[in-house]
Amino acid sequence: MSGNSDPLTPRAKLAVTAGKAVAAASRAAGRGSGSVIGGRVALKLDPDLLARLAQHLDVVLVSATNGKTTTTRLIAEALRAAGPVVSNALGANMPAGITSALAGGSDARYGVIEVDEKYLAGVARDTDPKCIALLNLSRDQLDRAAETRMLAENWREGLAGSKAVIIANADDPLVVWAASSSPNVIWVAAGQMWKDDAWSCPSCGGVMQRPGDDWFCGECGFRRPTPSWALSGDHVLDPHGSAWPIHLQLPGRANKANAASSAAVAAVFGVPPQVALERMWQVQAVAGRYDVVRFQERDLRLLLAKNPAGWLETFSLIDPPPTPVILSVNARGADGTDTSWLWDVDYTRLSGHPICVIGDRRLDLAVRLEVANQNFQVCETLDQAVQLSPPGRIEVIANYTAFQDLRRRVGN
Repeated sequence: MSGNSDPLTPRAKLAVTAGKAVAAASRAAGRGSGSVIGGRVALKLDPDLLARLAQHLDVVLVSATNGKTTTTRLIAEALRAAGPVVSNALGANMPAGITSALAGGSDARYGVIEVDEKYLAGVARDTDPKCIALLNLSRDQLDRAAETRMLAENWREGLAGSKAVIIANADDPLVVWAASSSPNVIWVAAGQMWKDDAWSCPSCGGVMQRPGDDWFCGECGFRRPTPSWALSGDHVLDPHGSAWPIHLQLPGRANKANAASSAAVAAVFGVPPQVALERMWQVQAVAGRYDVVRFQERDLRLLLAKNPAGWLETFSLIDPPPTPVILSVNARGADGTDTSWLWDVDYTRLSGHPICVIGDRRLDLAVRLEVANQNFQVCETLDQAVQLSPPGRIEVIANYTAFQDLRRRVGN
């Protein structure tokens, strides 16, 4: 497909130009990237703009509670082996941000788009994707997100009969339930460390049986499908049973799982696993996540963890004790204002680490750590927490807006 086979209407061109102008003004005023406000203006001028911008692209949508920004980056890197890619790499994942990203990619062949879980069905309708990657569903933003089973139902209805190839995680019962309405699903055994949102059957409500890595409902027979791709240690197994080494600079098992799903997506577009996995080495950090920054003569590794599933994965990749850990939690609009999820996180995994607690909701976190019998100090600022830590490496784990605050403070 050529990049300009379908020129935009005059109205669409006006909308794109106006959106870019507003975004540039927002950036000049120091209000961030401007992608969301630019996209909003553009969509007001042409409500069909997202569909128009996507029509000349082979589109991949990526949705999940955890890992979608990283997986979007990995897929984009892999598909660049086959042609130019446009992507919302900074994570603006609602229609306005997606529209802004696509408006900047007139010569692209592929659109690799991260989509907020609640908007997946609508964005899929607008962009006519060739492929949709579904990684996981777990509790997040408790004050406003629908209960996970309802989100899975929303996906299931929105994707029913979709022409897209669905790449779905066979180890997450909610994802399997959501994807099962689609005629063309490729299952990936990507694993599921956090299981506390999938103890009841999404199909009938019965109790889920979980022997080993398998799962099934003893009441209605809903069960784990047989995967054709799998994460196996440091390798991806393809549908022919060949094992391909994973080359990543990103840490942890969760990112290997993201790489396995990304390799399955790349194969849909004819990019072989070896090529896809080698290209993923390029991704060092994703919007500041996993970056190691020098700050006050210490090396701070910045880790984002937004919900119980994310915290569990993050604990599994930090350096062993006695590496100091700084935890920062806010509860602003973008985080969700309900912090009761802190009680779902197993903080005993931090035993042996000296812990400093910062952020708007540091006292909520302090109470939780007290109950978990952890050794911690409450600090007013990042600077104070860093000063209390010995020279060397510090692991800094923060939820969404707390992470943005950290990046601003360390100049990242």
